[in-house]
Amino acid sequence: MASLLLTRRHFVGSVRALGLVAVMGGLVGACSAAAAKPVPIIVHKDPNCGCCTAWAERMELTGDFTVTLVDAADMAAVKTRLRVPLELASCHTTEVAGYVIEGHVPAADISRLLLEKPSDIIGLAVPGMPAGSPGMETPDGHRDAYEVIAFTTGGRQRLFARHR
Repeated sequence: MASLLLTRRHFVGSVRALGLVAVMGGLVGACSAAAAKPVPIIVHKDPNCGCCTAWAERMELTGDFTVTLVDAADMAAVKTRLRVPLELASCHTTEVAGYVIEGHVPAADISRLLLEKPSDIIGLAVPGMPAGSPGMETPDGHRDAYEVIAFTTGGRQRLFARHR
């Protein structure tokens, strides 16, 4: 009987130890993900555009991205080369991990894109320059509702995110 009790105790202790190892493994994994290196992004912008620089600063402040700013005198050529649909055009065009980001797309949407890695998407766009989007903040805090549109290799467009 004593050996059976000892065995149960060892079993319960082993289960608890395994649970602790699993929890610690999860914490280590989460810490590793949180400590991941920032993703490099290249932001093509008009040399005179201040909101493009403001957007780039917002991206860098997240700690998720390291930004390289490239002044481009011919932004239309950049957008054509990177296959940005004309109707989705905005002021700056960004390259990140094989995707194109057009305009004032929030960092969380870019991170989601990089996490999901959809193979049919060329990139994400926020057409125009909505007030309150990253880099387009207003002194009075006004925010326009806007959508983030995914554009695909097949020429289709679909809603990726909504921001109110």
